[in-house]
Amino acid sequence: MVLLRKIPDLETNPKTPLLSATVINSSSSSNNSESEQSPQNSTRFEFNEDNSTNKIDRISVMPSTWKSPSSSSYKSLAILSGHIGSVSCLALCGEFVLSASQGKDIIVWQQPDLKKFAKFGHGDGSVKALVTVGNRVFTAHQDSRIRVWKVSRSSENLFKLVSTLPTTKDYLGKFMKQSNYVQIRRNHKCLWIEHADSISCLAVSNGLVYSGSWDKTLKIWRVSDLKCLESIKAHDDAINGLVAENGKVYSASADGKIKIWNTIQGTNTSHFLKRVLVGHKDVSLNSVIVCENGKFVYGGGSDGYIIGWEEDNQGDWNLVCEVKAHNMSVLCLSFMGDYICSGSADKSIGIWKREKTGGGICNVGFMNGHEGPVKCLQASLYSVGGGFLLYSGGLDRSLRVWWVPIEDEQKKKKLIDS
Repeated sequence: MVLLRKIPDLETNPKTPLLSATVINSSSSSNNSESEQSPQNSTRFEFNEDNSTNKIDRISVMPSTWKSPSSSSYKSLAILSGHIGSVSCLALCGEFVLSASQGKDIIVWQQPDLKKFAKFGHGDGSVKALVTVGNRVFTAHQDSRIRVWKVSRSSENLFKLVSTLPTTKDYLGKFMKQSNYVQIRRNHKCLWIEHADSISCLAVSNGLVYSGSWDKTLKIWRVSDLKCLESIKAHDDAINGLVAENGKVYSASADGKIKIWNTIQGTNTSHFLKRVLVGHKDVSLNSVIVCENGKFVYGGGSDGYIIGWEEDNQGDWNLVCEVKAHNMSVLCLSFMGDYICSGSADKSIGIWKREKTGGGICNVGFMNGHEGPVKCLQASLYSVGGGFLLYSGGLDRSLRVWWVPIEDEQKKKKLIDS
């Protein structure tokens, strides 16, 4: 049980966020990290430290701007428990925070008091990713299906399952034609609208939902009628991360590449490969984020590095960031403004500030507390005491809430000038 209380006087303690939390009696959770099934020959999860990656031709482990965080830099607001399995993904939906687990359950938490509002999704396959579109929630599962939930007015079942993708209508319209089948393994075929392995990530943009899978394909679904519009053989290994915005899709893969897909002019349903960003050799890229309307792209690798690229005025991409962020694999990335947050298999969360020019990053602190690898991060727009809220989910089955302060550049300048 988590007890939250409001701090009445913010002025007397300006570094303390509006919420603080005291854990009265959290339910017991196993200290042993849950293992996840990975596709064959994939390096999606590498929880063992690899010292061979510390090469001289890469940026030093600690940049010259490295700062040791003070003990009061970050405040843990709450530890939320209740999931059956490890927390695998997070999403924000208005005033709610949604967290899903490998135990097939999805919990809805209400901001800002973080009370458990609803729970749904039992028995529908281990949840790997989720996104929200209006009053609907799309969840991706290890059983290679996408499920669509709609907010219901019924008090008995707040989130009601309304469809499973591909839909029966879509399936029946294609299963008779042999040309709609693709070879996925020896002596085994499936319809091109079906994923043949676990769906690992989802993204949504412009009325479309994108799904990436361990079957190496990227599929595009239309929100209005839930029809699969396109399937792309996108990578040579499992797809681990997706971002979609401004008509472009960014996919990160265990093949060590981030691919940028653009839409054909005049349509938003046909995609083509525009650019390939290559990471370190034989290193899986587990996550991707895009900053400043696509000018900067950052990927998190299984060797503990964060790698960044910048697009110049000619449309070329240049490497601008290559930092050893963690001792073990970077599993997830999130950002808020100039701040990038990285979650790692070493159980820590790194906070990095982007430089004003150039795209480089410098470390401003670490958060520790998870008893297992940090699997997912979600930064919130909820402004609290001069900072923002950060939600983290781990293989220790807990959801943690942090407060990240934002440096006031104007205030800092006044102090320097005085």
